[in-house]
Formats: sequence, C-alpha cells, structure tokens
Amino acid sequence: MPISSRRIHFLAPLAFLLAMVMAYGCGPEARADTLRIGSKRFTESYIIGEILTQVAAPHASVQYLPGLGNTAIVFEALKAGNIDLYPDYTGTLASEILKLQGPATLERINAALAPMGLGADIVLGFENTYAIAVSEARAGSLRTIGDLAQQPALRLGLSHEFLGRADGWPALRRAYRLPQQPVGIDHGISYEALAHGQIDATDIYSTDAKIRRYHLRVLEDSLHVFPRYDAVIVYRLDVPQRHPAAWQALRDLAGRISVQDMIDMNAAAEIDGQSFAAVARKFLAGHSATPANAAIDDADLRRGLTGLLLSGETGRLTVRHLALVGGAVGAATLVGVPLGVVAARRRRFGQILLAVVGMLQTIPSLALLAMLIPLLGRIGTWPALVALFLYALLPIVRNACTGLQEVPGGMRDAARALGMRPLQVLRYVELPLAMPVVLAGVKTAAIISVGTATIAAFVGAGGYGERIVTGLALNDATQLLGGAIPAALLALAVQGGFALVERLGERKRAR
Repeated sequence: MPISSRRIHFLAPLAFLLAMVMAYGCGPEARADTLRIGSKRFTESYIIGEILTQVAAPHASVQYLPGLGNTAIVFEALKAGNIDLYPDYTGTLASEILKLQGPATLERINAALAPMGLGADIVLGFENTYAIAVSEARAGSLRTIGDLAQQPALRLGLSHEFLGRADGWPALRRAYRLPQQPVGIDHGISYEALAHGQIDATDIYSTDAKIRRYHLRVLEDSLHVFPRYDAVIVYRLDVPQRHPAAWQALRDLAGRISVQDMIDMNAAAEIDGQSFAAVARKFLAGHSATPANAAIDDADLRRGLTGLLLSGETGRLTVRHLALVGGAVGAATLVGVPLGVVAARRRRFGQILLAVVGMLQTIPSLALLAMLIPLLGRIGTWPALVALFLYALLPIVRNACTGLQEVPGGMRDAARALGMRPLQVLRYVELPLAMPVVLAGVKTAAIISVGTATIAAFVGAGGYGERIVTGLALNDATQLLGGAIPAALLALAVQGGFALVERLGERKRAR
C-alpha cells in the first residue's frame, strides 16, 4: 500500500485506540445489588455522605458518588435510579423540589414524593437553615434582613443556587422588598470575598464553621421567609427491601447528629484540613471533631501539593481523565471527519452544519450536563462523554471541511483523468492532501477536551475535576492545584504527542 494510503487510515486506528482507553478507564457499572449513595457539592453534604457510606458499608456493597452537583442534578439522579439515597433538607425538598405551599412537614413531603417512588426519612437531628450574613466590622446598624432594604448600595454576593431557588433570593426579595441586584459567587469563596470587602453580604448555612472564624453577623429572618431545613435522607422506596441490614443501620443515625456536632465536623474539614472520610470516621467512633487549631493526626492533615501530585490517586484520576478525553475525541473524529467531507461537498448544507456544531459550543457546560442527565436517564460517564463529544465536533468538522476545500482542483481533475472513481479520489488524493489540516482539528479538539473534561466531576464521572470540585467546596488551593496542574501537563503532553505524529508524517512525505 502506498505511504499516502497508510496516512489515510491513520484516523481509524487512532479512534479505536482512544475508544479502548475509554473502555479501560470507565470500568464496569456498579452491580445491581450495590447501594449507591450520593451527595451535593458542599462540605456538609460531603461529610454526611461519608457518614452514611461508612455506616452502611459493613452491611452491603456500597458505592459513594460525592459532589454530584446542585440540588436539581442530585435529585434527578435519584429519580433516574443512578443513586439510591442522598442527604437533603426538608425545606429544600418542600420549596425547591416539590414546590409545596405551607409547612414543610415530612408527611406532606412524603405524600408528594411517593408517586415518584421516593421517600424522605431518618431525621438526623440538626437543622441547617439558610441565612444572610455580613461582616461584623462593617455591619453597623444591620440587624435583620429587612434592614438591607434601607441600604440599596450594599453589594450582595450570593451563591448561584441560592439566586435561583424559590426559597432563596426570589423569596427574600419579595418578602423584604430588597432593591439590590446581587452577583453570583461560588459558596466556597464567598467568605473570603466578604472578609476582604469585595462584597458586603452573602448567603450562608447556619452550621457553617466559618461564621465565627470570619466574625460574621447573621441577620435575623424576622418574617420567617426561610422554612425549616431539618437534615433527612431522601431515598428510593425499594431501598429498605433491597438492603434491609444497611437501612436499619442508617435508621440508627436518627437524632444522633446535633447542630454543634455538624459545626465541629465542618470546622474539622474546612479549617483544620481533615479529609471528609476522616471526619466521618472520628464522629462514628464517638470522638468529637477536633477543634480548630488543635493538634490532629498527620494522616488527617491536608497533604502538601507535592505529595498530592505524586500520590497513587493521581494515577487513577489520570486514567479516568484520559478515558473521558480519548472516548469523546475518538467518537468525534469518527463522526466529525465524514461530516466535514459532506460539508465540503455540499456548500449550503455545510454552512448549516457548521452553524449547528458552532452553536453547541455556546451552551454552558453545566447546563448541557443538566439537560443530558434526564435525557440519558443516568449520571456519571455517559453524560460527560456525550457533552465532551459535542464540544469536540466543531474543530474537527471545520478543519476537515476547510482542508478538503483547499485541495487544488487540478489534483482532482488529474485523478479523474486517470480513471479514479469519486471515492478513490477522496481516499487517495483529497484526504492525504487535507490530512495535516484534519489532524490539526483533532489536536485542537483533544487539547480543549483535556480542560473541559474537568466538568465531568460535577456528575460523578471522575477525572482531575474531582480535586477541583473538592477544592472549590473547601476553598483549598492545594486541591485546586492538584487537579489543575495535571490537567495542564496532560494538555501539553497531548500537544507534544500530536506534534510528534505530524513530524513523523513530514518525514514520510519527504521520503
């Protein structure tokens, strides 16, 4: 076979290799008899999820899926059967999910959840309500949330979920007639923004450990806009039958976690740097969480950046990250190159096609993931792969189309004069000449996907995003860098790999 033909078939084995990486890295799904426990993406939910996991683990095969995202994503995962239970709050269930009017009692919540095959039970013993806090140093005469209406120049920085929740900012604005236009800010960094004067007020949870650390004044909700937020377990109704022993062990947690316990556990994770698993383990062992600034075991301390990067966990995250990137880019190559050929042949259709794949790039990644979860009926690997696949299409389709359109017409005419059929012209003339441009598109897609794949952690698909999500929840720069640095190095490695392939191609052409 001629050298040019060998180059033509380069994309097929490349895509196959990437698909194999995907299959290896993604691994098998959890067994049908596995109890799958989820949690949201903030410190307290991580800790409670760990407590539930450690309590159930001796009695069942348990899979813990931490930090799956906001309320809507985690609840959708529960409805779809991708998880079996997760911790939530009665006020959130009643106001945000079920849109109930009136008191948020368990009876009313369960009556609304039952048609979905879901229930809420096991009141853990503490309430974690929303509140608005200001810095004590700049609070002045502010005592209640209603006082904010008298100071319209105050800068409010509110978490994105709170801004959109029915029981959050919309309810406060209506009840207290607040004139401010708040900006969205991640909850993990809102305290530092408040402490440094970048915002004047933010939403908090009443069990947050940083309230005392940053000397905040919690404003009174004099109109009682916020409902009760008692911590409970939301579960699929078949869980007690599928896992009776584990469910009974979980029921023994009822009433065991006090408000002070939860504040101390949050402090141990956010201030002292203990891992979520260690905090949960100490609580279950009957030891109160270590107070801030007290001595703790070295094993519970947040690891240094070097130790984090060199740990065995980095290898596991790298394999999963490569699997996501490889699977998505491999599939996008197999689909995108033929689409590029069609776009080059049919100019009007090609313009529409490029507009469509270009439009996909404008959809925010988290919004796309949130839409894919109900469409696919699952969380984890598949929504992340589909999202990355859609984002990778544009550079591949566009470069394939451009490369084929730049092939000189005389080369096509010469091939036809030699008696070649249209497919032979494409295979032996056009694709070899367009291959450098096509490979440049695949390279661009692969490099972009390395960075974009960090969003996979928001739906439990793993990768370097696990550390980034945890770092955001804890405002931990070490965890953030532990995910960002390997992602950057992997992007450089991918670029270097494609540069090597291009150099080898140039040498073959020179021969």
